[in-house]
Amino acid sequence: MRKAVFALFAIAILVFGISLSANLTAQTAPSPQTIPVSQIRAGMRGVAYTVFEGVKPESMEVEVLGVLHNVNGPKGDVILVRLHGQKVEYTGVVAGMSGSPVYLEGKLAGALAFRIGEFSKEPIAGVTPIADMLEISVLDRSPAEEAAAAKPAMSVVAGKTAAPGDGSEFSSSSFDESGTQGFANYLKPIETPLVFNGFSEDAMRRFAPQFASAGIVPVMGAGSVSDAKQPEPLEAGSAVSAVLVRGDMSIEATCTVTYIDPQRLLACGHPLLQFGAVDLPMNKARVLATLASPLNAFKIVDTTEPAGTFVQDRHTGILGVFNKQPDMIPVTLTIHGGAGQKQFHYEVLNNPKLTPVALMVTVFNALHGVNEFGEEITYRLAGSIGVKGFPEVQMKNMFAPGENGQPAAMQAALSLGERFSRIYDNPYDAPAVEGVNLDFDLVRERRLARLESARTDVTEARPGDEVTVETVLAPYRGERIVQQIPVKIPTSASKGTLHILVSDGDTLDRIGHSNPAFGRRLDLASTIALLNKEHANNRVYVSLLEADPEARVADKVMPTLPLSVMNVMDGMRGNQEMVVSGESSVDETATAPLDQVVSGAQLLTITVK
Repeated sequence: MRKAVFALFAIAILVFGISLSANLTAQTAPSPQTIPVSQIRAGMRGVAYTVFEGVKPESMEVEVLGVLHNVNGPKGDVILVRLHGQKVEYTGVVAGMSGSPVYLEGKLAGALAFRIGEFSKEPIAGVTPIADMLEISVLDRSPAEEAAAAKPAMSVVAGKTAAPGDGSEFSSSSFDESGTQGFANYLKPIETPLVFNGFSEDAMRRFAPQFASAGIVPVMGAGSVSDAKQPEPLEAGSAVSAVLVRGDMSIEATCTVTYIDPQRLLACGHPLLQFGAVDLPMNKARVLATLASPLNAFKIVDTTEPAGTFVQDRHTGILGVFNKQPDMIPVTLTIHGGAGQKQFHYEVLNNPKLTPVALMVTVFNALHGVNEFGEEITYRLAGSIGVKGFPEVQMKNMFAPGENGQPAAMQAALSLGERFSRIYDNPYDAPAVEGVNLDFDLVRERRLARLESARTDVTEARPGDEVTVETVLAPYRGERIVQQIPVKIPTSASKGTLHILVSDGDTLDRIGHSNPAFGRRLDLASTIALLNKEHANNRVYVSLLEADPEARVADKVMPTLPLSVMNVMDGMRGNQEMVVSGESSVDETATAPLDQVVSGAQLLTITVK
């Protein structure tokens, strides 16, 4: 019995060892030699590897045309090559091919990274030298690695290192190094298609300006993201994806692995966004097909299982590590109404520049992409943003189609993006956003009411008196709503003119935003406090404004300060987040919540005796 158990145990170990060996092959192969640009000459032959279909890299023959100096930035050399082979001559240089490793005389020379123009009939490409890409690994060194920097270089996987052909199949190159300079003005990075999976064309069109301002121009492409397992190990020449959004909607960019070791890999040969340090999921990818097109040739990719995290996005490529989980922001979006509850779960990257844009486009896309969507839809939002170590940012608002024709879904998306931009835009704290919960109630009509008129029952009052403000709201295609709002004159009110502002919540917030203090960057705690003090847009607000100065320090307000105190505080403006305004808001009254988005403002005046 013991012998049988021992035999089974031995077989299990053997099977596990074979499986482990297969998965670690790409991380234990000997390091390839590299060849510096100074040794590369026109006419040299070599081989490059990329995936045309499936997961296995295939070879392309390479002919060096020359070296272009200083065309990829200062001291940024590019090796110009012509690719040969039945497949590449048919497809040309395609989007997704960037990062494909190039070997000359059996040594790693660099990564395919540039193409010639838009309609080139020849597969001519530019290669980023491997030495420039290896600099990225130095940028990502830990202190321990810095201390060991004098030791031999880390082991690197060559993937395919078969010696190139003897070159007899090539005619002598008609280009020398000086002759290649004419190509310099036509070189452009090979596109890394940023594929938006599950997004409508309308969503992409509406948010194209926001993506452009973040440095992203979505490239036409096709692909998907799945949970499929991909047991084949990554190797030089494999397809690899950087993921910006994953889940019920996804955004990912795919290029090719250039260089790999047990801890890291380098890919692309050019930046995705050149954000420097990043935190993006790194996933394996399967190429379903390579589409040939003179205008826009690209790989159709299925992004599969996670493989680690991209941590550097630099001028000459991107760097990923295997032993790190990405820090993504989970989002739960629920829509009530219509055919029933619908819920979306997805994660977005954690990046100050891209997260607000990614959240806006996903929220609009989710609201826009359901059968219940229509031009007259109004949304009630109850949501929260969780930030580690701080109170939740609360969101409770209504969004109705405006008179400018902007859909309610767009307004909701922009409101969320604005909050996230303010959370990230502070010089003191790096926010750790733990999650976003959004709950939308859908109403099948336009709930919008305009403030038509406002008046008081008196023109003069004394401190302590109660004044009635009557407002008339005109709903969209509905009967007028008349409200009587009692307002008490403060006992501390000064004699003279007292302004009464009757308005919607957005007007009060805009007044606060126009204050010079709003333009100053506050710490995260003050920013969140201000966000949670913002006014709901489904109420009528009555604010009393006195002609006395007030001071604001961060999110704190000190109204109706005596002149002597103001003179003292005026000298503090230079060293504190303080601003002084000429009027003080001494009191604020709000009506009960209305099932309408209120808009409009009027200013009334009474005399305090």
